[in-house]
Amino acid sequence: MENLKIRNIAIIAHVDHGKTSLVNEMLKQGGVFRSNQNVEDRVMDSNALERERGITILSKNASFFYKDVKINVVDTPGHADFGGEVERVLKMVDGVLLVIDAYEGPMPQTRFVLEKALALNLKIIVVVNKIDRKDSRIKEVCDEVLELFMELNANDEQLDSPFVYASARMGTATLNPDKPGENMQPLFETILSHINPPSGDENAPFNMLVSSTEQNDFLGKLAVGKIEQGVLKINDTLIVTNYYNPDKKIEFKVQSLFEFQGLKRVQTTEAKVGDIICIAGADNITVGDTLSSVSKINTLPFVKISEPSVEMTFMVNNSPFAGKEGKFCTSRHLRDRLFKEAIKDLSLKVFETDQADSFRVLGRGEMHLSILMENLRREGYEFQVSMPKVLFKEIDGKLCEPIERLVVDVPSDKVGSVISVLGARKAEMTTMNTYENRTRIEFLIPARGLFGYKNQFLTDTNGEGIMSSVFDSYQEFKGNLSRRNHGVLVAFESGTAVQYGLFYTQEHGKLFIGAGEKVYAGMIVGITNKPDDIVVNVCKTKHLTNTRSSSSDDSLRLDPIQKPSLEQMLDFIDEDEYLEVTPQSLRMRKIILDHTIRGRLDYKKKHN
Repeated sequence: MENLKIRNIAIIAHVDHGKTSLVNEMLKQGGVFRSNQNVEDRVMDSNALERERGITILSKNASFFYKDVKINVVDTPGHADFGGEVERVLKMVDGVLLVIDAYEGPMPQTRFVLEKALALNLKIIVVVNKIDRKDSRIKEVCDEVLELFMELNANDEQLDSPFVYASARMGTATLNPDKPGENMQPLFETILSHINPPSGDENAPFNMLVSSTEQNDFLGKLAVGKIEQGVLKINDTLIVTNYYNPDKKIEFKVQSLFEFQGLKRVQTTEAKVGDIICIAGADNITVGDTLSSVSKINTLPFVKISEPSVEMTFMVNNSPFAGKEGKFCTSRHLRDRLFKEAIKDLSLKVFETDQADSFRVLGRGEMHLSILMENLRREGYEFQVSMPKVLFKEIDGKLCEPIERLVVDVPSDKVGSVISVLGARKAEMTTMNTYENRTRIEFLIPARGLFGYKNQFLTDTNGEGIMSSVFDSYQEFKGNLSRRNHGVLVAFESGTAVQYGLFYTQEHGKLFIGAGEKVYAGMIVGITNKPDDIVVNVCKTKHLTNTRSSSSDDSLRLDPIQKPSLEQMLDFIDEDEYLEVTPQSLRMRKIILDHTIRGRLDYKKKHN
């Protein structure tokens, strides 16, 4: 039986190709908002971090009606580091809108999300977005999309997927790129005609796979998923099981039942096959669990989430400033929070180490882990982390490392410098295409070769370059890479940085701190172009006499400082350094703070 009154779709795409803007317009023209309502841009990006960074981090549900058919929409992240969010929600839908930028065409994450959708045999509608761009190349992009379908071994039905041409910014869609659209109606009609309605036996015992979970302050854990078969009512008794954990069997009663209407969860008393719902009543539900009727337990398999490729060590902060700015500073607080996050985020793995105050955290990339760190510090946690490292594997007796598929789009006159730098980072060029005055190059590069490269890339391309990457495969170890070819300026003593000390320190390099900031011995205060670290005294004050006063310090001008961001600091730190993260501050430091002990160890390394 098919529920003809419902369509379940996900929006998938590479980052910045316009998914969230497209959902915005679909909801507007689907009647979710009042005609006089002031709707902010990217309304689905409700998380504070998402609005600040302009990216989608978490998958979110919404719905609207068109011709009495309820269209459930799932907005997914476009950044490769959050691919786990995409993988888990695709089990909840029957079709996808694959959004492609009319200039950029298919990018690394486009390949990743399309491959997942094809593997699940989902119906696909290709939406070529941003057709109003002056530099759009619609025909070439359509050809590139079809080539990608063939590369991924799509079947004949998938190759016949319809193309819709849209401008999310203008709120229009059309089936003919030469005839501009007036509204989103052509896209809505294509969804109704091409995406299959959900099917299942309403008379069979209830069955649902949990695709995501949410936390509610009043109701506790909420399980979100699509009903595969049966009907669910409030106060029904269900059994929780897990395909990969046969021992799990929890019985609970449905206390509350919600469906999605617009952007809100609305309470309902009954839900049927194809409905995407939220269930409250059991606290021990995790993503991948199956909810079944007590009359018949039917455990469903869950999609295998791609493995992490980067690891870091999260530790309790032990710097001289520990405990001064954070609310949660102990190993118990940090442990509980990390394991709680690992239950919710299937792409994240957390392991205890032989040290009680350290935890090994594995993620999909630096951004994946940096978002976790940013969330922790905003919640009041204080901790420190080690340098990010890639996860090596032994395959057929050989040491292998993760390889990324990197695509760069740069001005044609900057190609030489980009290829030169990436070559030194063990990158192998696979394709190169030129469009007017810009060139797109595709590389296969070790994941560790990308650490710390983004800033250099923006400098080399005068800020006009675009780069993105996605995990490709594991290949044999490519050889050693130097992470940093310059030293750092390290504070000699604890105290407050003063203008006099900073003025004479900046002769050795570029500063990260300004006058009046608290520092401690062993803290990194700047960068030097020399290969070795330099110990400096930024707290040094001028000796005052009757004829020399401190007012003359006003003539000592400091160079402008640019404080690195969290991601830049993660790219910057080396093996002998930590990044200290607190709700108010980010500080880089040496693991061994005492410069005398540190100097002896460095001497032994060089002479052994």
